[in-house]
Amino acid sequence: MIDFDRELIAKCQTNAPRYTSYPTADRFNFEFTRREQEKQLSTVFTNTKSEPISLYIHIPFCNTLCLFCACNKIITNDRSQISKYLGYLEKEMELYYQLIGRKLDVIQLHFGGGSPSWLSIDEVSLVMSLVRKYFNLDTAKEIAMEIDPRHTDAGFISCLNDNGFNRISIGLQDLDPKVQKAVNRIQPYEQSELVLNSARSFGFKSTNIDLIYGLPFQNMAGFSHTLDQVLELAPDRIALFNYAHIPGIFMPQSRINEEDMPKASEKLDILQMSVNKLVDNGYIFIGMDHFAKANDELAVALKSGTLQRNFQGYSTFADTNMVSFGISSIGFIGNTYYQNVKDTASYYLSLDNNQLPILRGFVLNNDDILRRYIISQIMCQFKLDYLLVEQRFKINFTQYFAAELEKIKMLEEIGLLKTLQTGLEVSNKGRFLIRNIAVMFDKYYKLEPNKYSKVI
Repeated sequence: MIDFDRELIAKCQTNAPRYTSYPTADRFNFEFTRREQEKQLSTVFTNTKSEPISLYIHIPFCNTLCLFCACNKIITNDRSQISKYLGYLEKEMELYYQLIGRKLDVIQLHFGGGSPSWLSIDEVSLVMSLVRKYFNLDTAKEIAMEIDPRHTDAGFISCLNDNGFNRISIGLQDLDPKVQKAVNRIQPYEQSELVLNSARSFGFKSTNIDLIYGLPFQNMAGFSHTLDQVLELAPDRIALFNYAHIPGIFMPQSRINEEDMPKASEKLDILQMSVNKLVDNGYIFIGMDHFAKANDELAVALKSGTLQRNFQGYSTFADTNMVSFGISSIGFIGNTYYQNVKDTASYYLSLDNNQLPILRGFVLNNDDILRRYIISQIMCQFKLDYLLVEQRFKINFTQYFAAELEKIKMLEEIGLLKTLQTGLEVSNKGRFLIRNIAVMFDKYYKLEPNKYSKVI
């Protein structure tokens, strides 16, 4: 059941992290060094029976600039830039292979961007051959790519199939031509239809469509029509993101006229209509902004209590070490997070010097690990069992989190959750505002409106 409480949502509107990690990436520090990373690699992967890992590969290239985009991207039609970058991806993979000393088993591989689908068929095959050269993909259960349908055809999807891909995520955002023009992303319905039908014809196990509400010129009627068309496409998953307008950080957004964006009340109208329409058409509300068909792995994981969360959002493979490649990519090894340098010049220079291209990172202490577990439970299981936390971390929960539990009382009073003697349970209406609850256990959080997106 969906309980969309408009008054409560308006009352609780604030800025907060999305908690794809804890601590969040803005807390990573520059004291984290390549030596710390090398130490983690030697410690975590000394056991030849270590669990399979996740891989993330960042392909930053796009051929056009979408004004809403907050990704680290390079706009280019110069294929030589892409070829050079792929050559350095191999250098980075080889360096990790040398430091680890063996090929690690992989359970999940994700290509993000930018637009990974701006790679040519030959370039996709090249990168996959590199991955197989340095890692074992025989154990992989999911190989996924983010797709821009504007430069993707059936031949490209066939190439993905030949290379073992079984999941795609399509950036669609909105199908209203006026909205598309305002954000510089002209994308007819037929392009997305072709890509999804091609993926289905090859038996891809999961397809996702990303939508954004809050873009210029959006209104109830227009977005309702977009949703009707998306429902005709029938993807396995739908992500319904709130547009985060932060032009001070993401400069292209300064070209979007704020007066053209829907007002707060109309955004809530659009969200409420969208949620009701998706649920009425058989999609399960996973949490925050994710929906999935009842037989999709995300919905199954939600029901079984195994749902997890990582840098790509809700997942079924998050509880693994993640090795990440390419500029600005973020990984997780042992009890450390790391992020690569954000520009190609620094990336190339580090690898030319046979050094890991790490910009910053974070070493988690025991308190961080404890809080990460709690925030994960809240974000993914929508409940928290104090006894389980006490048994796992050997603490007295009510004493350790006395200050947090006082704050939690305020959230209970307004209906976001219910406290029990043994824990807390998030209410149906609280699932839309799950970040408001998670932030209560974030030791590092400070309300900085220009740093985090609004919760709704």
